[in-house]
Amino acid sequence: MKIGIIGASGYTGGELLRILAKHNACEIVCATSRRYEGKEISRVHPNLKGILDMEFSNLSPEEVALRSDFVFTATPHGVSMKAVPKILEEDTKVVDLSGDFRFSDTSRYEKYYGLKHEHPEISAIYGLPELYKTDIKNANLVANPGCYPTTAILGLAPALNAGLIDPARIVVDSKSGISGAGASPSLTNHFCMAHDSVMPYRVIAHRHLPEIEQGLRQFDRDVRISFVPHIVPVIRGMVTTIHTFLKKDVTGQDVRQIYSDFYRRKPFVRIWAEGEIPRMSASRGTNYLDIGCFEIDEERNRLVIVAVHDNLVKGASGQAVQNMNIMAGFDETKGLKDIGLHP
Repeated sequence: MKIGIIGASGYTGGELLRILAKHNACEIVCATSRRYEGKEISRVHPNLKGILDMEFSNLSPEEVALRSDFVFTATPHGVSMKAVPKILEEDTKVVDLSGDFRFSDTSRYEKYYGLKHEHPEISAIYGLPELYKTDIKNANLVANPGCYPTTAILGLAPALNAGLIDPARIVVDSKSGISGAGASPSLTNHFCMAHDSVMPYRVIAHRHLPEIEQGLRQFDRDVRISFVPHIVPVIRGMVTTIHTFLKKDVTGQDVRQIYSDFYRRKPFVRIWAEGEIPRMSASRGTNYLDIGCFEIDEERNRLVIVAVHDNLVKGASGQAVQNMNIMAGFDETKGLKDIGLHP
């Protein structure tokens, strides 16, 4: 397949280039960047030196669509909604990595993103393959999930599906590597502010909160999430600690079995043994999401679950390629069988 990437100079764009460069069923035909038009890709992504010898272009969405069989839009929120309709008009399939098409109710998007949605008539399939693979397979447009929602939704889905926990008393505490803030430097993510510090942010109304609740309400309409994200001084990786309260009398081994059964034949979810806590380094550079802990505080009737992934791979570009594989009829693991960089 001929692949076009709109917005290829950022971190998620760079990860798409890295993954697709070794995908033997794909050929990258254009990678756009207005800022770096005409410059070699390796000037921005030096890890691709000698691997992907091409230049950034500055093509319109229509031109990218005409040259490509499949397009990824790795653009800022508010930009994708302008580009995606033009690509779809050329009968080209799209995975959008922004938040523009993640919500079934665009009023929620407008409230939390502070932008007017220009195309509420366009609907997308939410791109969590572990939950929506059949729908993704038949889709023309897939909205790639956010990195925080990927850990929270997949970390909670089996427990909610089994009716194990109180849906209205869930605390999701997430810590993300600084790459989640994007490539543009700011007072939040430059070295002096991010190093040697852990910083919670948007503690009440983060834009991923309604996305998490939307994804989980298929299992229980009463889901209410208390969500607090943090930035931690690592480059990539995410750990989400989920605090829940049990409605059933179960052991940690029971919970692990429920999770193992739920994710059976889901190649990128790894379930750890009772009491084992996943590490960021075990999934770094891979498309795996690791779920573990399953510890029960019997005195307080509390179940703790930990979900970990690489925020740029399973949390963004790797999952986008997984969605593309499904949409194109490939094995969903194609081009994604990397082993983690531990330590």
